Amino acid sequence: MALILKLIAGIVLGMLLGLYAPHWLTQILITFKALFGQLLFFTIPLLILFFITSGIAALPQKSGKLLGRTLGIAYLSTILAGTLAFLVAAIVVPMLAPAAAATSTGVVADLTPYIEMNIPPAFGIMTALALAFIFGLGIAATQAQQLKQLSDQGRDIIQLLLLKVIIPLLPFYIAGVFAQLAAAGTVFDTLQTFGIVLILALVLHWLWIIILYSIAGIKAGKSPLLLIKNMLPAYFTALGTMSSAATIPVSLQATKANGVKPNIADFTVPLCATTHLAGSTITIVSCAVAVMVMQNGLEIPSLLTMLPFILTLGVVMLAAPGVPGGAVMSAVGLLGSMLGFGEAAVAMMIALYMAQDSFGTACNVTGDGAIAVLVDKAD
Repeated sequence: MALILKLIAGIVLGMLLGLYAPHWLTQILITFKALFGQLLFFTIPLLILFFITSGIAALPQKSGKLLGRTLGIAYLSTILAGTLAFLVAAIVVPMLAPAAAATSTGVVADLTPYIEMNIPPAFGIMTALALAFIFGLGIAATQAQQLKQLSDQGRDIIQLLLLKVIIPLLPFYIAGVFAQLAAAGTVFDTLQTFGIVLILALVLHWLWIIILYSIAGIKAGKSPLLLIKNMLPAYFTALGTMSSAATIPVSLQATKANGVKPNIADFTVPLCATTHLAGSTITIVSCAVAVMVMQNGLEIPSLLTMLPFILTLGVVMLAAPGVPGGAVMSAVGLLGSMLGFGEAAVAMMIALYMAQDSFGTACNVTGDGAIAVLVDKAD
């Protein structure tokens, strides 16, 4: 929650600098944004490679049928949630949000970074994803302990970079983005769209929770409202921790209170904490549509164009780091390579996502309980 307050402070600071500060001061902030953006985009392929490799290699080797069923339901929930979010957002956001406005090119042209540096990533996003699957599945099949240790250590290094450098500096990066928007005269339209998409994502989260528990209630012969009521402690714990992993003890207790057999709950809840990301997918897809509306040069694609992004997103976020914003960090590369997002669009995505990260995490965690019920009753 402190991070969210810092991000809000960054937005306010950036707006004030862009509106009232001398150009040289705004340019210093924009210079930082440009340099930080190079570090961010360099780090993303490494994050995908090490985290997904480590996550796949760590999947349980026993109970293959139970594992397949749990992963299948979790992935299906994630994909359907993302598809629903796109269909709704593509209709609602353009109706309520102001369209991208032409920027004041004279003002923006003066606000260029003092220093520019190009740091090309070691490899592309799809290369990182392919390598992660090859090595992750290979390690799981051969039990190559040295490679598993290497992927785990690489994951720990990238997570340390996120925790100590990238996450703490994000508010200044966001401040640079909003300073440019303020100087261009589009910042207030942007904030209006932010409010719309925040409310929309929260409504979609709860709509998906109700859908999951309606299906689980029919399967288990229990009231969906009672099942949701028992999971509310996990929902509110996730709001505070912003971490699915940190909420596992509460999720387990709530899932067992819904009558799920202990051995099924002990297997499915920790597994779904890193593989079921319906809430995060809803948030990312909704925010992506909002950014497309706000940005010149970006158009809302058709469902057939968006579906490959949603399918890949469900995989890329696998075992996303247990830090605030881990899911959107994993998705940054896809936003650029598959949806054509530039640096400014990615920065707005990060700001939008981080503002509601806790609600997406709470949706993920609450949905885990429904998946546990479905897996339990499938036996």
